[in-house]
Amino acid sequence: MAIRVYKPTTPGRRNASVNLHAEVTTSTPEKSLLRPLNKKGGRNHQGKITVRGRGGGHKRRYRVIDFKRNRDGDQANVVSIEYDPNRSCHIALVEYGDGERRYILAPVGLKPGMPVLSSAEAIDPNVGNCMPLRHIPTGMTVHAIEFEPGRGAGMCRSAGAGARLTNKEGRYATIVLPSGEIRQVLVTCRATLGQVGNTDHQLVKLGKAGRNRWLGRRPKVRGMAKSHHEHPLGGGEGRSKGGRTPASASGTKSKGGRTRRRGKSSDALILRRRKSKRYGQLKL
Repeated sequence: MAIRVYKPTTPGRRNASVNLHAEVTTSTPEKSLLRPLNKKGGRNHQGKITVRGRGGGHKRRYRVIDFKRNRDGDQANVVSIEYDPNRSCHIALVEYGDGERRYILAPVGLKPGMPVLSSAEAIDPNVGNCMPLRHIPTGMTVHAIEFEPGRGAGMCRSAGAGARLTNKEGRYATIVLPSGEIRQVLVTCRATLGQVGNTDHQLVKLGKAGRNRWLGRRPKVRGMAKSHHEHPLGGGEGRSKGGRTPASASGTKSKGGRTRRRGKSSDALILRRRKSKRYGQLKL
């Protein structure tokens, strides 16, 4: 069992559960693939807070992940499965014949000693292998999908994520994303076979506020509880929304407001959105 629930010895432990990370085989990362990770506190390059409620948290070091998988034809063997504090899924350390080591996202079923291969041509559709969508059999589950050829994986990278390749026609392949969105991707874009590992990640219950602070998430104050000059919903005598729809501190609508930039070229490749514009979740 990957999720452990302890006896309720304290109020925090009563509602908490812990991921045992049973797939992880080592606790020591590869030093050559570690980079320093400075804390931003939700601030952008101008020093302005763009994401509220961020700060503190445990110190981390970034693991360099090979999202492009561009060593074609060179077989690598999995050395270990490791925990990554920067993402929800586990990562796999692979070693090539010349001694070079890289990190890749660890799919379900990948274990130490197994071979992985990336190629621009058709290869065996084994878990962990990477190739263009035109060579992947229809109906298979894939992850780490590129938006553009050579750009590197951009879709289905979190724990338990996996898209289904349903159709290939002409220049485009059709995939069904975990959110229910159906979109087209160029068949020259690469994807990795299998579903992203650590599928039990979503079952973990933090149980206490302190575990949120370890993750760098600070307490959130309701907008209605703030002053009128601090939040659009603040101020007034007693509880009052001010006659407006719920919004963030900057005025962005928080329930159904559209924030996507108009005219993005990728919009034309979306066949069915995750949510409809009027009725919420689309029905199949």
